[in-house]
Amino acid sequence: MNRATAAVVKSALPDTISGKRALATQDAIERVRSSLGRSRLRWSPQREQIVLAFLKQDHITIRGLYGFLNRNGRRAPLNTIYRTMRVLCDNGFAQARRFGEETHYDNISAKGDHDHLICTGCGYIVEFEDPTIEGLRHAVASANGFHLTGRNLELYGLCAVCRVDEHPAVRT
Repeated sequence: MNRATAAVVKSALPDTISGKRALATQDAIERVRSSLGRSRLRWSPQREQIVLAFLKQDHITIRGLYGFLNRNGRRAPLNTIYRTMRVLCDNGFAQARRFGEETHYDNISAKGDHDHLICTGCGYIVEFEDPTIEGLRHAVASANGFHLTGRNLELYGLCAVCRVDEHPAVRT
């Protein structure tokens, strides 16, 4: 496995996020099951495997989720993955974000709001939270008569490895 593959979802959020994710997984499964019912999609062992695999990720593409499931002996058709991810997004468990050429799905049910640093050389993603930025967001919104209903801050540049390497690895 090369650096481009291994570091796609490196998270800079505190370790408590991992513990929070583990504690929230069963609750999330139950809420997702209920959401699927309201969306008239049946809960199946296949969908459960998709949801479980997704809940363990920080950022993943449909292609990445499909590959992960198949490598682990859990075959799932692409159309089932797409429909399941749409329901997760519609119900606040996931957020679709366009990083470069592909849409990445971010598990926001366990993390809440955060921002991203994205390497334009290799696609490396670092998540971060900063109270100063959050305060500035609210101050700017308030000064302009806005009530914020969402957020999305993506900062693009080159990671330390790509700044040193002559030929940055392109992530697939």
